[in-house]
Amino acid sequence: MRLTERINAHLQRLSDTDKCIWRYIEGNRAAASRASIHELARACAVSSASVVRFAQKLGFDGFGEMKAVMRMEKTDHPIPANDVRTSLGSFYDQTWRTLMRRDYTRASRLIHEAHRVFAYASGYVQTNVMQEMKRLFVYDNIFIYEIAGREEFYSVYQTAGKDDLFIFISLSGESERAVEFADHLCLKGVPILSITEMRHNALASRSTENLYVMPAEFALPENEARLQFKSMLAYFLLLEIWYVHYRLYVQEREK
Repeated sequence: MRLTERINAHLQRLSDTDKCIWRYIEGNRAAASRASIHELARACAVSSASVVRFAQKLGFDGFGEMKAVMRMEKTDHPIPANDVRTSLGSFYDQTWRTLMRRDYTRASRLIHEAHRVFAYASGYVQTNVMQEMKRLFVYDNIFIYEIAGREEFYSVYQTAGKDDLFIFISLSGESERAVEFADHLCLKGVPILSITEMRHNALASRSTENLYVMPAEFALPENEARLQFKSMLAYFLLLEIWYVHYRLYVQEREK
């Protein structure tokens, strides 16, 4: 499990001091991965014991194990190359390798056992991802009902229960409406599956299970003065890999 995933999973247990340590690590990954426990403590203006407790709350034995994970994650991303085509190829290669290593068991169990499945997408690209998800799972008689807006959500919410599943697709995981919906579902104990960018975010911290991706921006020469090209391939690749794992999960259950 990556460090960001651990943060989202244990967010409710973190104190203000813990969050201060995380903010420094998140904003200074390279320096944090090289720092000693005393250097990291000084940089965060906390004690060395606080750093140890922070690591243990995330499920590590201590600072040493957490630092080892930070160093591995530091080298887990391809180094940008001058040739954008080389960078793009490296990104594609690293993306599928990372997604293939993930464990999709919990996500597969949630969608397999759900009585009803609802999905909410927070934008244009996210809606395309949702449509592809609906297309894939319909072959297994899993019908995913699209939530278009607030009124529709609260209408469905009245009868939602613990045997339903809500899937939220958001790039940042900070969509105000998606977080609002998730907060209400948490109060009723309704399972939530979020698909977001790999970063600490509000939606992931409220979810029963998270599926993360890592989109990347590339500065194409003709677009230097405009918006950068951002590859969204990771979202669609995630769906296909998850779906294959889901089919294998069902097959194992039927044996």
